[in-house]
Amino acid sequence: MNRRQFSQLIAAAGVAQALPRSQAQAPASSHGFRFSVQLWTIEKQAPFDRCLEIVSAAGYEGVELIGEFRKWSVDETRRIMAKMRSLNLHFDMISGVKAGFADPNGAENFLADLKAQFEFAKALQSPQINLKSGPRIDGLSSEAQHTASVENLKRVADLAAVNNIQIVLEPIDPIENPTMYMKSVSQGFAIVRDVASPHVKVLYDFYHEQRAAGNLIEKLEQNFDLVGLVHIADVPNRNQPGTGEIDYANIYKKLAQLKYDKFIAMEFFPAGDPLTILKAARLQALHEQALVNHI
Repeated sequence: MNRRQFSQLIAAAGVAQALPRSQAQAPASSHGFRFSVQLWTIEKQAPFDRCLEIVSAAGYEGVELIGEFRKWSVDETRRIMAKMRSLNLHFDMISGVKAGFADPNGAENFLADLKAQFEFAKALQSPQINLKSGPRIDGLSSEAQHTASVENLKRVADLAAVNNIQIVLEPIDPIENPTMYMKSVSQGFAIVRDVASPHVKVLYDFYHEQRAAGNLIEKLEQNFDLVGLVHIADVPNRNQPGTGEIDYANIYKKLAQLKYDKFIAMEFFPAGDPLTILKAARLQALHEQALVNHI
């Protein structure tokens, strides 16, 4: 079935009405930090339902998807939503838009892909959609692609406002994908400032930014108002904090000092038992927050 039919059938079945309130509707946590898991990082270690159980048992409230839902039937979606409710989980962000926003000649294809993603987001009650820039284009200057990005995303911002969705732009480091146009949060922040919409923010992935440019905390401080979500993994192997070169204790302290109250999404490969490691990663962040807040 197509995506619009998917959304309509889910709504008709009453799934959307029965879901928990989304992040966009719910008040911010009184404790500040909120936690989610990018599920793809543990999907090779357990079946999908067991992954949800692990996330819940580790004390998380959010789940992020990269497009798994595109393969679900209506019945499968209903079953998964019931499972999510039973575990007190909800989807806080989804990815899966294939087209990029930095191509001046690709706007219509990009917007069509995004509109389909809005249908999925509404059906799953995900308050956020992740977008990537797409590749650098031969013959176009960086300035031209910046301009195209801003123009396309201003149109996106209008759609996001109507749909009550927040867009988060994710830079991808050049080690992982050397063809990407937006490869650093510095580019992302410049684009978002020019778009000038509360519905378009930057996904600050500390793993990608450390590999792309470093200087993580200063950029966080200087652009904090433009951050909609953060992703956590250590460098170089994308394992849990403490296994590599990033000082996550200081990052969590800075997030607490800045009174960050959005999701902290773990996007690492657990080097060991995923339940134990995910729980420890969440508790580490809460510990550093408590040191700042004197809880």
